[in-house]
Amino acid sequence: MKEQLETIAQVAAQAFADVRESSELEALRVRFLGKKGELTAILKQMGKLSAEERPVIGALANEVRASIEDKIAAAAAALRERQMQEQIAQETLDVTMPGKRRPIGTQHPLSLVLDEIQDIFIGMGFSVAEGPEVELDYYNFEALNIPKNHPARDTQDTFYITENVLLRSQTSPVQIRVMEKQKPPIRIIAPGRVYRSDAIDATHSPLFHQIEGLVVDKGITMADLKGTLVTFAKTLYGQDAVLRFRPHHFQFTEPSCEMDTMCFACHGEGCRLCKGEGWIELLGAGMVHPKVLQNGGVDPEEYSGFAFGMGLERLVMRRYGIDDMRLFYENDLRFLNQF
Repeated sequence: MKEQLETIAQVAAQAFADVRESSELEALRVRFLGKKGELTAILKQMGKLSAEERPVIGALANEVRASIEDKIAAAAAALRERQMQEQIAQETLDVTMPGKRRPIGTQHPLSLVLDEIQDIFIGMGFSVAEGPEVELDYYNFEALNIPKNHPARDTQDTFYITENVLLRSQTSPVQIRVMEKQKPPIRIIAPGRVYRSDAIDATHSPLFHQIEGLVVDKGITMADLKGTLVTFAKTLYGQDAVLRFRPHHFQFTEPSCEMDTMCFACHGEGCRLCKGEGWIELLGAGMVHPKVLQNGGVDPEEYSGFAFGMGLERLVMRRYGIDDMRLFYENDLRFLNQF
């Protein structure tokens, strides 16, 4: 039995010296020290020894067990060190290598021009007002002098949620909400998203952005309206911008007009973008209808005002010479990286 113990010690020493994987180390531990291991099998025969041999063999067995346990601990430490060195070698950072370029986003062209437009109107004494995109029928139509039987109320043009709740088709409702809460003088613009059931083409989209404006005070005239809009357009597009005003009809203004700019694609000759007219509509405007003032809680006998509404997408198209508004929504970096 003594010879068997010495043989186990020698074999174990060689086996643990050759260990390269944690799985091998565990297999060797089970082989020598497990419940059915080689050392355990010998210790089970201790009862066959004489009283004189038992303490001698027991002491030797304990030495062999301690030696194997030390070798297991040493092999485990060596494995951990080797694994750490391999990991360090794999994760070595070469500080001389160039870094990875991280693309940095920029503002969307709609946001760029909207900020510029807001700065222009703020410079003229306007403030920015906001309102809900999910709007009540009263504010979107009735308070703006648009009766129940008006074509704009047709569900083919407006996204209705219920009979009295809809996605706003304009930011004009903000004008009523401001008049209800604020006494004149009032000078505000109301930018925001609006929704209409329009077919998608180069100049139309079911979702777009609109900027409404409202001025209410004593003695406001059509001349104030025209001067404000011309100042705005020439500040945005340059003093050489060619503009025209023409009569129009809106339920919420009287008299009403539209302001056009000469087509930037064909310069007035007529093309696909301007539908052969040579001009592109920029905005609608007019003097606020007395009924709208009354609905907002303003006395039309004492105050007058003008209002205007413009589509942000069309202004941006004119600003940058873009001929298709669908480009704004396609998230094509080849287009967006130009701004």
